[in-house]
Amino acid sequence: MKGTKVKAGKGNQKGGGKLGREMWRARYVYMLILPVIIYMLLFHYWPMYWLKMSFYDYKIFKGFEGSEFLGLENFQKLFKMKDFWKMIRNVLVLNLYSLLFCFPAPVILAIMLNELRGSKFKKMVQTVTYLPHFISMVAFVALITTFVSPSTGTMGSIMRALGKEPIYFLGDEKYFRAICVLSGIWQGTGWGAVVYLSALTSIDSNLYEAAMVDGANRWQRLLNVTLPGISTTIIIMLILKVGTMVSVDFEKVYLLQNSANLSVSEMLQTWIYKRGLIKYDYGMATAAGLFNSIIAMALVTISNHFSNKYSETGIW
Repeated sequence: MKGTKVKAGKGNQKGGGKLGREMWRARYVYMLILPVIIYMLLFHYWPMYWLKMSFYDYKIFKGFEGSEFLGLENFQKLFKMKDFWKMIRNVLVLNLYSLLFCFPAPVILAIMLNELRGSKFKKMVQTVTYLPHFISMVAFVALITTFVSPSTGTMGSIMRALGKEPIYFLGDEKYFRAICVLSGIWQGTGWGAVVYLSALTSIDSNLYEAAMVDGANRWQRLLNVTLPGISTTIIIMLILKVGTMVSVDFEKVYLLQNSANLSVSEMLQTWIYKRGLIKYDYGMATAAGLFNSIIAMALVTISNHFSNKYSETGIW
């Protein structure tokens, strides 16, 4: 019995030594992923500890021990708020428009770029469409505000040239969603197309050649070869997009928001910011954020379930 234990111990030491040598050999790989691990721990996992603020009337200088425990009271107040469901509706409507118009745009652009034969022109188009993604959001919103300005903007000049009275688009709630969606298409289409261009390169060229031999025209090759070839990528990106249906591009919405369009621009995220960082009601703000995360997780799970059921493609 003793001999058996000694052998097992030696085996474990040998295995541990082998693992250590392998890790030392791959030390530079671990060094490369270390910043990502630190980032995930600091900004994604450690903040989960503070979610319990949603159950307290949290006071920053008193901490959890000195703050009053409220249980589910913050959630009850949140659901009874007069404007709560209106904010949820604003988020869902804006994201539904984004899903209908912004989501297909990168797919269409990627397919169009894939059909181009001139490499120089293709690279120029790619560069031009990618650039808006790298503009800071403050500068991007400043461009939008200047463009739609009724006094000095391009839209105001065009309307005056046509003999019409300029419209203050950001001061009219019926134009807010259109501005958000159109600006989203302009800023995100080029960058979003990168994923689909990568998927298009993985399609076997022999499939196109076989389709041409069978007499398929360009439209038929698109429908029967190209779209099926990137369908898995499209489905996965759609699932992820559905998961953001209760979230918005906070910076853009908040910067475009004003008192005139507040009825359609006040979203749950902007309310959380105002409630938590301006009014210092950390408990209510955290409760709203936790509710938002739970709904997002439920949407991803449901969309992934239906995707697995009907297309046999999903995230898990």
